[in-house]
Formats: sequence, C-alpha cells, structure tokens
Amino acid sequence: MYKIAVIGGDGTGPEVVKEGLKVLEVASHKLGFKYETVDYDWGGERYLRTGEVLPESAIDEMKKYDAIYLGAIGHPDVKPGILEKGILLYLRFGLDQYINLRPVKLYPGVETPLKDKGPADIDYVVVRENTEGLYVGAGGTLKKGTPDEVAIQESINTRKGVERCIRYAFECARKRNKDKKVTLCGKTNVLTYAFDLWERAFYEVAKEYPDITPDYAHVDATTMWMVKNPEWFDVIVTDNLFGDIITDLGAMTQGGMGISAGGNINPEGVSMFEPIGGSAPKYTGMNVINPLAAIGAMQMMLETLGETKAAELVDKAIAYATGEKLKSMAAGKMGYSTTEVGDLVAQFVADA
Repeated sequence: MYKIAVIGGDGTGPEVVKEGLKVLEVASHKLGFKYETVDYDWGGERYLRTGEVLPESAIDEMKKYDAIYLGAIGHPDVKPGILEKGILLYLRFGLDQYINLRPVKLYPGVETPLKDKGPADIDYVVVRENTEGLYVGAGGTLKKGTPDEVAIQESINTRKGVERCIRYAFECARKRNKDKKVTLCGKTNVLTYAFDLWERAFYEVAKEYPDITPDYAHVDATTMWMVKNPEWFDVIVTDNLFGDIITDLGAMTQGGMGISAGGNINPEGVSMFEPIGGSAPKYTGMNVINPLAAIGAMQMMLETLGETKAAELVDKAIAYATGEKLKSMAAGKMGYSTTEVGDLVAQFVADA
C-alpha cells in the first residue's frame, strides 16, 4: 500500500493532477498494486487566505508518505518567489531531495525544433544536484542601493553532496542499459575550485563502474551538443545551476514544457514528482491544458516506487497518445480536451 501526498497547487495544476490520478487508478487495477492519496491545499489560494505558505508540520507530515505528487506552484496574485521558495525549495531541502531527475525524451509524433532528429536521437536523462551549489542562498549584499553596492552569491559544494549525485547518475546509466555512458557537465577551466571537486569525485566513482564510460564536457559545449548531436548523450550529471539551465533547453528539444516531467528524488526517503510547465493560470478551468507532463510525472513516480511494469505501460500509453492521437502539444490545439487526453491514456493502459 503506497501512501501518496497530492498537492494540486495553483492554476491548472489540479486539472492535470486529476488526469494523472485517473491513469494511476487504472494502472493499479491492471497491475495489482494498491495506494491511497491525501490531498493538501498548499499553494497561492491558501497563502492569500491565511497568510501562511506552509504549516510548521509540513516536513514531518510529508515524511509519512512514500511519494509526493505535485501539480504546479505559481499564483498571479502572489509575488514571485514566495511560493516557489516557501513550498518547492523548502520541501526539496527539508526532505533532502538531492537529485533533480529530468528525462529528455522525444515521443513519437511530437515536433522538435532540432532538424532531422527523431525519438531515437533524443532520449537521455539529466541528473542535477538539487540541494547545494548557488541555490543554497549563501552570500549577501553590502551598501545596497548605492553606487558602491556589492553582491556576493556563493556556490556551496560538499564531497558528500557531489559524490552521492554522481553515484546516482552511474546507477541510472546502468539501469537504463542504453549507451552506458555518463557525461559530467561542468566548467573546470574557470570554476576551478567547485569543479575540481566534481571532476575528482566523478572519475573516482567511475572506477567503481567499469561497465560505464565516463565522459566530460564543458557546459557551453554541452548546450551545443544537446542541439547538434543529442544522440551523443545517455546520462548527464551536473551541478544545481547548470542543471537548471540545460534541462529547460532539453525540454524545448523534446517538444516543450507541456510534455516535460521531473522528479525531486531522495533515494532513501520521500521523492516529489511534478510536470515542469508551471501553473499556466490563463488556462485555468478551460479544460484545454496538456496533461501529458503530469501523467509523465506520475509515470516517474511509479518507476521510483518500483512499479516498473506499470511505469513502462504508462510510458507506452503516452507514446500512443502523442504518436496516434494528439495534433499538437499546445494548450487548446491538441484536438482533445484535458480530460479526453487523460481518458485516451487511461484507456490504453486498461486495454493493454
């Protein structure tokens, strides 16, 4: 019995999560596993109503679950950063979700801006360190608002944090069993302190995985090859900042935010899964938003929980929807409503 916390969140988040849960229910009946969900109203509306982003008990409460399924965070009436830092980053750091996992996979029928590239070429995973680097908030300002203002932002990298992220990437490459290659994305020629640590740890860990080929590319070269030769990549591992940037580039090459899913992973604890596209408030309640990213996030949740067969089946169902049914990934242009897309995926799972 899996216990899953559901945070629908803001905007279209609850709508796409509903479709993901629809597919989850069908998959559980099909494959014979059991689960229960508990809904949480954390998001912009709650903040505007109560003035509280999260209750003090939030972290302890979430530790009781096997996984968290998140819709979207971001409300037009709430100042940017309040919800993102107060919910997303707070949960990531509080639950030590030290891996941000972003598959970059082009599904059949989905358009990519990359010329002459297809699903066989765009199929890799980015493993991003998720709790260190520049995002820890270390630093400060001096003489703010004056011509002499100084701003310092420090990148914090620990041997423990770097090594566990790198080891996860090698395990991921072994599990994928595709090209069996891990590429470290860094900037060793300029960021000589942080990426000296990353590079040394990378090649030391690589010795434990003789079946996996270690590779290195500067971040600027990585972005070039992601566009020109994405087929060169199997698993990319990188720090928090570079990972944040290159995963959005990857999302565009796989068809946009409407199809991109991600996971905030603690392999020894509670992980959180979400679509990447944001809350899209202008589409709220219109039943036109694409739910496939949220369904893909649910698919990642199944895989992380160990329900491999169910995850594979949902992945095939998504490919069926993109390859055989949907006209476009864009909201309002799919040829189907949000709920109808969820029905398509669910029906494929039921009939498989």
